Amino acid sequence: MVPNETTTEADIPKTDDDVWTRGPDGELIPDYDSTFPVINEGEVVRGKVVRVDKDEVLVDIGYKSEGVIPVSELSIRRSVNPADEVNLGDEIDALVMTKEDAEGRLILSKKRARFEMAWKRIEGAAESGEPVEGSVIEVVKGGLILDLGVRGFLPASLVDIRRVQDLDEFMAQTLRCKVIELNRSRNNVVLSRRAVLEEERREMRQAILDRLSPGDVVEGTISNIVDFGAFVDLEGIDGLIHISELSWSHVNHPSELLEIGQEVRVKVLDIDRERQRISLGLKQTQSDPWQQVIDTYQQGDVVEGRVTKVVTFGAFVEVIPGVEGLVHISELATHHVENPREVVQQGEMLRAKIIEMDAERRRLSLSLKRVEEGESTRPGIGEDAPDLGLSEEVFVEDAAAETAFVEEIAEVEPEAAAEVELEAVAEVEPEAAEVEPEAPSPEAEQQISEEAAPEGEASTEPDDDELR
Repeated sequence: MVPNETTTEADIPKTDDDVWTRGPDGELIPDYDSTFPVINEGEVVRGKVVRVDKDEVLVDIGYKSEGVIPVSELSIRRSVNPADEVNLGDEIDALVMTKEDAEGRLILSKKRARFEMAWKRIEGAAESGEPVEGSVIEVVKGGLILDLGVRGFLPASLVDIRRVQDLDEFMAQTLRCKVIELNRSRNNVVLSRRAVLEEERREMRQAILDRLSPGDVVEGTISNIVDFGAFVDLEGIDGLIHISELSWSHVNHPSELLEIGQEVRVKVLDIDRERQRISLGLKQTQSDPWQQVIDTYQQGDVVEGRVTKVVTFGAFVEVIPGVEGLVHISELATHHVENPREVVQQGEMLRAKIIEMDAERRRLSLSLKRVEEGESTRPGIGEDAPDLGLSEEVFVEDAAAETAFVEEIAEVEPEAAAEVELEAVAEVEPEAAEVEPEAPSPEAEQQISEEAAPEGEASTEPDDDELR
């Protein structure tokens, strides 16, 4: 180059990456600013974590200064430790909050970047009906908070198909839920895990229904106990054991025989495939004490038994566990009896003669006044009789309780109540006295449970999808 020759920009060799500009004095200097990416506030950028402090994280996004993420902008969780959220070298997305604050720093937000991206994903899931996944980060009053990139609320009643007693057991778990409510202006996301579980179980229930047939004996777990029976979980669908199908003896309440979580063997009595209902029987898996009575006794035999309950029209006597016979008031004594309690008391052991056995109706009519002096007693079945595990509380203790039982029947099956009331006039029509009160039918009780069940309850009362 010739000395003192003026150097122009064109004379300077350049590469494609070289960017020059003229300084205040007209000299050529590198234009560093043009090498930085153009960023705008509200834009999501990507960068690498270069430093993690206890109150902030530094991120290199290729800008002229490193971006700062305050600890409050790291996560939607409260009181987080930055070291738990990011590691050195992590590639993360962050939203530009301020290009230059009062101290000249570039302020970024990791949680807001996640929020923007997550919201689009959640809106898409809400429209398509697809589930979203999130981890449980808080247990609050009435439900759970899930981290979806935004805070999603899962009400306690929608956590499971049945009501969950302890929500803490879900802490830190990842759950799949459906979005049932979305409000961007309020940042409100309401979720339902129950909807996902019900959808998953729908196909499983149908498969179980297709596999089962009336007469099958299956194993299950008691999932719920109600006044009219017990529900059995058959690994995906619930079947109902009506209270009348629990035992060969009268049962006041299913809790006398069963408890939630108990494993049982039951027989399939009926299947309503259209409504996905399964009727089950527990007593059908036990030996029938009535068959033992038919095989052992005959009309005219004198047997020994225990008075289980005394009512206005007579007394019921248990001849073997599970089989009761009725001693009508007219058969209590040779003289006229105004009140059966004048002759017998509950719990009393006595001898009675079998005057009628109706195997078809499972009715046994007994008489005290026809037992002759010196007449031998037929040996009982004794240890061969099945132990049904019934407590003394199984039987109604007085006439007032018996009346309440009849009134309960009348609310569901007036005909059954009328049949019981006929026994009160048994002195005029002895045959009517042989009719024992019967519990409401399974169909009637299921109808009652449908009408009475609170909407949206996960639990204690069954609905169509909760027959488990």
